[in-house]
Amino acid sequence: MLSGVSACPGLFYTTPAQDGILSRIRIPGGILHSKQLCAIADIADQYGGGYTDVTNRANLQVREIRQDINAEVLQRLQDLGLGARNPAVDNIRNIMASPTAGIDLLELIDTRPFVQGWENYITANARWSGLSAKFSVCFDGGGTVSVCDRLNDITLAAVLVDDQVYFRLCLSIGEKGEPPTDTGILLATDQYLSVLAALADVYLKHTDINSRRKLRFRELLNNLGLDHYLQEVQQCLPFSLCDSRQHKDVIHNISTRNYQHIGIHPQRQPGLFYIGVVLPLGRLETQKMRGLADLAAKYGSGTLRLTPWQNLLLTDIPQGCVTDVADEIVVLGLDCSLSNLNNALVACSGKRGCAASITDTKAHALTLAEYFKTYPVLDRPVNIHFSGCAKSCAQQSKSDIALLGVNLEENNSSGEGYHIYVGDGDNNQKFGRELYRFVTLAELPTSIEQMLQVYRTKRLHPDESFGEFANRYAIADLKHLFASSQNVEANNK
Repeated sequence: MLSGVSACPGLFYTTPAQDGILSRIRIPGGILHSKQLCAIADIADQYGGGYTDVTNRANLQVREIRQDINAEVLQRLQDLGLGARNPAVDNIRNIMASPTAGIDLLELIDTRPFVQGWENYITANARWSGLSAKFSVCFDGGGTVSVCDRLNDITLAAVLVDDQVYFRLCLSIGEKGEPPTDTGILLATDQYLSVLAALADVYLKHTDINSRRKLRFRELLNNLGLDHYLQEVQQCLPFSLCDSRQHKDVIHNISTRNYQHIGIHPQRQPGLFYIGVVLPLGRLETQKMRGLADLAAKYGSGTLRLTPWQNLLLTDIPQGCVTDVADEIVVLGLDCSLSNLNNALVACSGKRGCAASITDTKAHALTLAEYFKTYPVLDRPVNIHFSGCAKSCAQQSKSDIALLGVNLEENNSSGEGYHIYVGDGDNNQKFGRELYRFVTLAELPTSIEQMLQVYRTKRLHPDESFGEFANRYAIADLKHLFASSQNVEANNK
């Protein structure tokens, strides 16, 4: 039997949804073995809807569960290393890391041991169950595939100081949705566990652990103030926290380009490659799960990696097998192409899975992807985010293009539609800057197509993202660009 009901699901905690019970399996760092993936596929077939969803924290969700998962089955998953060994902390947010940790050509440090060290630490003691279920920790190794822009309470980002690797301490403070703030503190890599424990201890000191609604880490930092919080952390430590301003030469090696993991890439291990596979909206049917697990076992080390962008990596593929694996990925009905709209397409569960959603986001996102399937409009990823309500559960960070679900009755029409946002806004503009209001489902594909066509012709260089392009223009100017291009196209027909 599951341990109880929680607003934040875990392997041992149920969360009701519109489409049934939801269970989330924590996978620290997103790394799992082919046997584990097959075991999860069995659960999804036996108890759920025959599929899993990769989340924006590199978890796996099993949806449409209609009955309690047998205790023996849960024990078997634990024996396979899935879920926390201690059920009391199983619903705490997954530990995030770059999906290319340990294989990235440019990373400063392999963060996998740090992820496992923190996971072992919090699961060894039930007192950490007092932490907010949303308490989140992230490790970034300073490589090509960065997770520094992901929203986490605590981020330890690798930097190089005088040829020595340190972690820069970044904490979540300020308005909801803001990326972690650099505290200016550098940690020696062997100090990480003591500092994380101290940060968690101070949180527990100021939190009512019996409250149903615990303060978020960011909220507590805002209440106490960053300096005050860090002073209390310092009192818990046997060493002094190092101010990075003492060092003039701090070298950051942080990429700001997401989705670079899609496609075929050499690993730091000679002769081995990893392949970034596009998962449409992060969804994996069980047949595809088993097929990918078989590929990982047959050609690689049996390792698969989930990403915070809801895609998947097959790793440790010998160079001579890369083409065969890529071909078999296509046979599974998937691909690893950067031009696939699905590689950066994000959607929440929508009204089929969530009572708060106004629109059927996943169905609408898949319709958009199908529209662009044979249309050569993309040559680099464009992050398009469908959100069924203002909570933005599927993606807390800014996207290139955000679509917020609305009821068209508010505009004297009928049915479902979207407001369209682009680029960055100020702190009060969660989805970016508003471009269009009350766009109907019929208008949506052609509107997005027009925007992408103008972007391709007006961007400064091939590496300029859509968001960067949009940020160069005032909204009125963007509307004029898109309208002018539409008029030219209409006149040419």
